[in-house]
Amino acid sequence: MFNPRNADDIFPDMFNLPNMDDIFFRFSSPFGGMGGLGGGSSGGIRGSRSSRSFPGDSIFGSSTHQAAPWKAPPIEYRLPCSLEELYKGATKKMKLTREIADTSGRTKKVEEILTVDVKPGWKEGTKITFFEKGNKQPNIIPSDLVFIIDEKPHNVFTRNGNDLIVTKNISMAEGLTGLTVHLTTLDDRSLTIPINNVVHPNYEEVVPREGMPLQKDPTKKGDLRIKFNIKFPTTLTSDQKAGIKKLLGA
Repeated sequence: MFNPRNADDIFPDMFNLPNMDDIFFRFSSPFGGMGGLGGGSSGGIRGSRSSRSFPGDSIFGSSTHQAAPWKAPPIEYRLPCSLEELYKGATKKMKLTREIADTSGRTKKVEEILTVDVKPGWKEGTKITFFEKGNKQPNIIPSDLVFIIDEKPHNVFTRNGNDLIVTKNISMAEGLTGLTVHLTTLDDRSLTIPINNVVHPNYEEVVPREGMPLQKDPTKKGDLRIKFNIKFPTTLTSDQKAGIKKLLGA
């Protein structure tokens, strides 16, 4: 029903304030926002006309504000892999122990097995992420666990991108007259590679499609590159020098 009292009378009664001037003072603090609604010593000017609590304090005050959850930074681990594992693929299992805290702050340890399926052709530095597998604490989003592929050295092959490189020690006679290279591949096949060209210090024999599988298409492969370390004799007799000159037509 219509109340004949005007707004100057109604608002002071609603907010338990002496008059409209005090309401305007609380909502128009020059420090922005809600002025002194929180009733604290900072964040606005306290009204000099009244020190009584304002009914809106429980709604607008900072005491009821809860900060949004933040995510803990990722945790990184190196995952060592042999060249054979990166060639053929492999399954790696890691046992994880993490702490989980409830809202009261009590923690318990939980064990979990994480499985990483290493794909053929993966390279050094490839990252595998398990989302939010870190310790769990109130109001904190658990960190991600990131495993980074770490390629272990091989005793025969080295890797250059998708190519495999092997270096063979040979004599000067083999370099001049030819030789046959025998290799066992990373997937245990036997290769027999005849070298019919004259091998000089910068010579390189390329065997197509015997390198590493391509990460995006494992049905395709890089090349195998065979380099040679030629062992030259330290001394030659007069007869040997004459024979070499005659052989080379020098």
